[in-house]
Amino acid sequence: MYHFAGDGAQQGTGAPAGVLDRRGPDGEAIVFQRCTYCGTAVYHRVLCPVCRGSDLRTERSQGTGTVRHSTVVHRNTPAARNVSLIEMAEGFVVRGRVMGPPIGIHSGDRVRLSTAQDPVRGEPVFQLVDEPLRAWT
Repeated sequence: MYHFAGDGAQQGTGAPAGVLDRRGPDGEAIVFQRCTYCGTAVYHRVLCPVCRGSDLRTERSQGTGTVRHSTVVHRNTPAARNVSLIEMAEGFVVRGRVMGPPIGIHSGDRVRLSTAQDPVRGEPVFQLVDEPLRAWT
């Protein structure tokens, strides 16, 4: 059983990961962690999921990624919205929202971090990099 002993359990992790960092000169960026032992990129973790190492360093993401999965949600909202899993260029996956019509967002679409942040849910908001060229079916 794991017991938290508040005496430096997260030494070397730097700033808390999993938040949008507004201090950058180029606007907002997603902050993630990288394991110093095996190099795995993770989002908002205490331990590395690959090697179970606790020595994680904080890095800033470029803000570009690919939609891996997108779902349209109709519950508890006045209008339909999408919830997407975005695989970032650095290799970690983050849950967020992609701007645009919820039915028009598909796996494989390239996205980039928008300057906006969802004020209600606090999750990152992305926008499509280029309009998809799909035939009407």
